[in-house]
Amino acid sequence: MVPPELPPLPALTRAEGELVDHYLATAELLGRVNPARGDDTYAALRAAQALVAEVTRLRDALALMHARGETALHRATLERALRVLDGERRAGRVAVPPPEEAGAGGESGEEGGRGR
Repeated sequence: MVPPELPPLPALTRAEGELVDHYLATAELLGRVNPARGDDTYAALRAAQALVAEVTRLRDALALMHARGETALHRATLERALRVLDGERRAGRVAVPPPEEAGAGGESGEEGGRGR
């Protein structure tokens, strides 16, 4: 079975491409750290450690755009790029899951150590 062909990416500057790439990578890492979705502290720790470096790359992409005089984000173009790159799914794990999904993880009903 041949997967459906994706629409082409919109034309982006190199810095815009890096912004989109590093934004999505940051969102994926945040999703791995999300305590409402994960169940492994070591995996969350590794993602949090990688997040520091990824956010630095995201900051650098934005700083480069600003230094080059790219003062506006072309939202519609960047949104299309995010959609083509499956940004909704990739960033979706950052959100707290709906109640019906949250209970499916087999939790014992406690509210999870809030430091009480």
